Amino acid sequence: QVYLVESGGGLVQAGGSLRLSCRTSGINFKIARMNWYRQAPGKQREFVAAITSDGSTNYTDSVKGRFTISRNNAWNTLNLRMDSLQVEDTADYYCHTTWKSIDYWGRGTQVTVSS
Repeated sequence: QVYLVESGGGLVQAGGSLRLSCRTSGINFKIARMNWYRQAPGKQREFVAAITSDGSTNYTDSVKGRFTISRNNAWNTLNLRMDSLQVEDTADYYCHTTWKSIDYWGRGTQVTVSS
């Protein structure tokens, strides 16, 4: 059974920081490409960041320079460091991977940025 469990969301003022984590089980985390997505109220889910097994990263333009995705293979954990948060970053954040051709999602963690 594959599990992805996010944590670390919360309420923060604009300009602040948060660190999200995603604990995983049921996959070979070391070789899995891992992604963060987010869904703002009333909007479609959108890609935020990705990290490959070799540590290569990719970000959507709106978070470049502010967010940092990382992975801890010893703990099978995916992280997202979010700095200089903006009101527009308010959303539910989801951990995602595709494993053996199946998409897996966590249940999400809520991030609210106040002005």
